[in-house]
Amino acid sequence: MAGPLQLKELKNGREIIIAPSLLSADILNMERHIGELKGEADWLHVDIMDGHFVPNLSYGPALVSALRKRYPQVFLDVHIMVEPAEDFLDMFLSAGATLLTVHLEAAKHIHRVLQKIKDSGVMAGVSINPGTAAEPLLPVLHMADLVLVMSVNPGYGGQSFIAETIDKVRWLSKVRSERGWGYLIEMDGGVGPKNVAEIAAAGCDAVVAGSAVFGQPEPSEVIKEMRRSVQRG
Repeated sequence: MAGPLQLKELKNGREIIIAPSLLSADILNMERHIGELKGEADWLHVDIMDGHFVPNLSYGPALVSALRKRYPQVFLDVHIMVEPAEDFLDMFLSAGATLLTVHLEAAKHIHRVLQKIKDSGVMAGVSINPGTAAEPLLPVLHMADLVLVMSVNPGYGGQSFIAETIDKVRWLSKVRSERGWGYLIEMDGGVGPKNVAEIAAAGCDAVVAGSAVFGQPEPSEVIKEMRRSVQRG
């Protein structure tokens, strides 16, 4: 498992890690949209959806492989919303993900899944939906490199932020401090310049931003504004 020091270095002194979601980019102009980030993004977030666990279909391991080939140094934050998660691990572990996040709700044996990811040399993340409490994560938090808190119901971009999910971030931050664990906390859904400061103040280390970034004329400027918002508090 990546320990506290390694994860601290991963943030590299940044108040918040910003991971634009390619789900909100134009699929026919994805390379251009990535270029419009102008190096301001920390990670690229790739949403994989199966039309079963969530009511939408998107992408697959071929996109992850293509991104890795085109951008060999980029941190690929791959979030698989698929069920059962166990059946899809191998194809994504070999595709080039830096971090692979699976849903607690989509895995029959979450401990085994996280261990397999870590044994493959990939960072392991675990995610929960808005309707799932954070406490059931406790038995595997010590294994996780990242915990992804969904602040919208997964499946579509552009949804409104569910404010109550911030309480999960606060709880995860408290447990991390009490136990001396080193996982990062990430939030995904409805995040933008207006609420990112509150999210960061609750203990969040990374945020996924989709339409808030790619839906604007100057995506790189939105990322800069999000950083300024966090700095202002």
